[in-house]
Amino acid sequence: MKTLNLLPLLLILILSSCTSIRVNSDYDSKVDFTKFKTYAFHKNGVDRAQISELDKRRILRAIDEELTKKGYTKSENPDMLVNILTKERERLNVNQFNMGFGYGWGWGWNPFFMGGNSFVNSSTEGTLYIDLIDANKKELIWEGEGIGTLTENRSKKEVQINEFVAKIIAQFPPIIEVKK
Repeated sequence: MKTLNLLPLLLILILSSCTSIRVNSDYDSKVDFTKFKTYAFHKNGVDRAQISELDKRRILRAIDEELTKKGYTKSENPDMLVNILTKERERLNVNQFNMGFGYGWGWGWNPFFMGGNSFVNSSTEGTLYIDLIDANKKELIWEGEGIGTLTENRSKKEVQINEFVAKIIAQFPPIIEVKK
């Protein structure tokens, strides 16, 4: 009976691990984030991002949507500039499944070894950085980072980009604790 109670929790953990995006952010603790109301994209920085133009547009639309939800307005004379940077790297995962009796110490020959299988798969891990810059001072005030496995499925790409951006922007503006 106890295992049936744990089954929904296990299912949630398995499903959440499939689409995990790890998110971090950092900010300048001396900045008053309440003074920022408008934004624009930092054209020179966005143009340098080494991704396809289609993916760039997907990311910028997602950022527009998330910042608008938070009450920020796009402007020709902005308070802050938005810049993006992307990185990707190939990850190899090797899983070995050995069956046998007494396969023991070390990697040497063992007369009891019965055989096994090795599985190798690769995936692409992507990182999206979203930088917010004080437009007047030209200083970085906040940076969000999202890391996760990228999909090659074109139909799921926009959904994944929206998820990356939403999770990153959810950490902006930072919640600054007031010292007593």
